[in-house]
Amino acid sequence: MLITLLLFLVSAVTIYLACEYFVNGIEWTGHHFKLSQSATGSLLAALGTALPECIVTLTALLMGNTTAQQEIGIGAALGGPLVLATIGYGAVGLTLLLCMGRTERAINGEVQREIGRDQRWFMGIFLVATALGLVAFTGKSWLAPLFLLVYLVYVRRELKQSDSHEVELPEPLKLAPNAGIPPLGKVLLQTLAALVVVALAAQLFVHQLESMGELFGLSPVLAALLLSPVATEMPELMNVLIWVRQGKNRLALANISGAMMIQSTIPKAFCLLFTPWLLDGAMMASSLVTLLAVGLLWWGFRKGTMTAGRLALVGLLYLGFCSWLLVS
Repeated sequence: MLITLLLFLVSAVTIYLACEYFVNGIEWTGHHFKLSQSATGSLLAALGTALPECIVTLTALLMGNTTAQQEIGIGAALGGPLVLATIGYGAVGLTLLLCMGRTERAINGEVQREIGRDQRWFMGIFLVATALGLVAFTGKSWLAPLFLLVYLVYVRRELKQSDSHEVELPEPLKLAPNAGIPPLGKVLLQTLAALVVVALAAQLFVHQLESMGELFGLSPVLAALLLSPVATEMPELMNVLIWVRQGKNRLALANISGAMMIQSTIPKAFCLLFTPWLLDGAMMASSLVTLLAVGLLWWGFRKGTMTAGRLALVGLLYLGFCSWLLVS
């Protein structure tokens, strides 16, 4: 138990430190390729940090020979969006409340509209995926490419986005602190090296959480819904903390919304290909809580009334779901 806790802490600290290098590198990558802040956060950062959870889902589905192992893969695919929609946005709100003054907490109206559009996209895709999980029919696996196609359409839309105002240069590249505009080679080296460290540390973090789940007597499905998603979403959560602390709310929010779009498409495509994709009671409850959280987020962002406090309150939905799941 002591070794598990020690490795748990070491991996968490490693993820945070590696993410410092990753977000710094990914900002410069977006600058070199002339991407908007929204595209940098929702595409580059989200794709990089979403790799661990996609790998966890795919590994569980491909290597699993039993129903329980398949349920772990499905639970991970459902738990990721739940964690991002609740803890992810809740972390943004809480960090703004704790680390920023009253004026710095305000979320720009243009940013709110952008994130609101992302929530609308996610809600539509997730509703379709949830509905498919309620019915059994032959040929369901043929729908998997459609989810991948939807993500490509989303990518195309994000690449067309542009910043409506001049954006400041990122902080100096950590591998080249004295360079005004660091060369692309060093930018990519730092970004990819940090991403590798994040992925390895995230895998170690997942294993320690799974061990803790076994020690506490949690079933595989509970571990998949409660522990594994929190572990695999650690890179996104760390990115959020770093960017919000730097006052870059747009990048933080875009990272979460972009990761949610990946989670609603790619892992769902894996599940449709390799499982019957039928949701039991706990999985359906997870989906409903996710939709409730996204519905509240979409309403607030669309109206332009989302505040740091309201974002923080969304995180309580995850705690309520965990409590219900453990009791039931």
